[in-house]
Amino acid sequence: MKFTHLSKHVLVSLLVTSMSCKTSTEEKLPSDEEIKKESAKVNAFFQKQFEQSLDLHPMYQTYLGIKKDADKWDDISDSFLDKELDLTKKALKWITDSVNSKALDVNTKLSYDLFKQNLENTIEDDKYRLYTYPVNQMHGAQAEIPAFLINMHQINSQKDAEDYICRLEGIKPMFIQLSENLKKRQDAGIMIPKFVFTKVLDDSKNLIKGQPFDNSNEKSTLLNDFETKVAKLELEAKEKQELIDQAKKALKEDVLAGYKALISTLEEQQNVATTDDGAWKFPNGEAFYNNALQRTTTTNLTADEIHNIGLSEVKRIHSEMKEIMKKVGFKGTLQEFFQFMKTDKQFYFAATDEGRKEYMDKATDMINTMKGRLDELFITKPKADLQVKAVEAFREKSAGKAFYQQPAIDGSRPGTYYANMYDMASMPSYQMEALAYHEGIPGHHMQIAIAQELKEVPMFRKFGRYTAYVEGWGLYSEFIPKEMGFYSDPYSDFGRLAMELWRACRLVVDTGIHSKKWTREEGIKYYTDNTPNAEADAVKMVERHIVMPSQATAYKIGMIKIIELREKAKKALGDKFDIRKFHDVVLTNGPLPLDILENLVNKYISSEK
Repeated sequence: MKFTHLSKHVLVSLLVTSMSCKTSTEEKLPSDEEIKKESAKVNAFFQKQFEQSLDLHPMYQTYLGIKKDADKWDDISDSFLDKELDLTKKALKWITDSVNSKALDVNTKLSYDLFKQNLENTIEDDKYRLYTYPVNQMHGAQAEIPAFLINMHQINSQKDAEDYICRLEGIKPMFIQLSENLKKRQDAGIMIPKFVFTKVLDDSKNLIKGQPFDNSNEKSTLLNDFETKVAKLELEAKEKQELIDQAKKALKEDVLAGYKALISTLEEQQNVATTDDGAWKFPNGEAFYNNALQRTTTTNLTADEIHNIGLSEVKRIHSEMKEIMKKVGFKGTLQEFFQFMKTDKQFYFAATDEGRKEYMDKATDMINTMKGRLDELFITKPKADLQVKAVEAFREKSAGKAFYQQPAIDGSRPGTYYANMYDMASMPSYQMEALAYHEGIPGHHMQIAIAQELKEVPMFRKFGRYTAYVEGWGLYSEFIPKEMGFYSDPYSDFGRLAMELWRACRLVVDTGIHSKKWTREEGIKYYTDNTPNAEADAVKMVERHIVMPSQATAYKIGMIKIIELREKAKKALGDKFDIRKFHDVVLTNGPLPLDILENLVNKYISSEK
């Protein structure tokens, strides 16, 4: 007898009937001891699986602050992916055949459901293994690998420095494999769009400029990083110089050879690349994109439904913006107001060292002010601190305007809110607050750092990446401060709406490009017609849509669901509603699919009643 979907009163009735008939099929409920034993077994399995995966990913070890295989890179070969897939299938078989899921405590059952779903999705999605652009302007290996060494690979000892050198030497075989992967995708009909090549070739060529690659006065990006870090070690000058000489040798031989191999492949592919931008161009592209939307949003919304939600939200936000126009006494159309916001010098920092410093100082002040108000919103707060940094010069040209980097799990590195100072015309003062709240506090830092520090959940849940949940929380966090009295300047409140509008447009343009065959130019025009953002923003965003199908739909879909659940809880609980408790429900279970989050909020409502 299965009771999975039965209401409580029906379940009781059936149990009574079953007992009165004394049937032989009567199910015996597990004892507390059985639940404890089975739950412990499953949690031990989760930990073993996490450690097994960690052993296979040296870069993730470094990301978490673990110095086990810090001299190695991840394996990006097909044979390695085959090995991972086989391990995934074995894990699914074990968790399906060897676990009594009815004898698990509540928290472990949630972990079980999430883990099993992840395994099933990974196996199901393997058919789309090649449907990525491993070299792109957003997260391409050509920039991510040096950024990883600079930001992640700490040098606190001679061994750390030697590991760094080993990783420099490892760039050659990795990039040769990367070139092979690109050619394999080309053979399968997965070709990087034409506009990407100039950007990634520029990144690649910039990394092999300066000493020791040439005789210029400037040091190359990686040599400068290595020397700066080694200079802080407590070693004799001779020992430091020996390390630097080894690094120079690795740069001149291995790094240079790796980048030259990659550049050669990219230049060959550039000659045959097309301007077809959407996922529809792939073999089975429509099926791939629909699947990507489901994975990204953790919903069953179709491309058309998401497109229409975007259109509706754009209309609503435009209406709210018109109210702000009235407040500030602006006479003219919304588009004219957009033009005013784009061009009036009062909203922009000078594109000078002083202007950039002023921006960074103000962003830091905003973060620090919000830190002092967190008790109003949260019961659980992270131990890890948050710092504000400018995006490094070597990658600022192609990087996004702002992003967050999570802290090391051992506390050795704080969380970081990065702001991009390359194009000051894309960083207006009226968007500063919303950006800082989204990427920093109460946004990504609260969500990600709290998840990492959870005690009663397995590791895979602490580091889960359900994009609609993670980015939905980030966008929701732009809105929360409005209720706390922030955005007191109407222009800053307009900036908040502009940021939300931007995410609403993403629903329209992402589905437009990948489902409705919009061109890159049509996508750019939609943004420039409907938002106050600079054209450079629109270009970057559309190019992001193109290389990351579905990803940008997560923000608004996630935010809409979180607000919907909060309003449901408010309505049901009335005076008993406590926003701090609601946020605890949302944040203290780690990242979740939106339907699972809804189940937890429903349980919270019932318990509070």
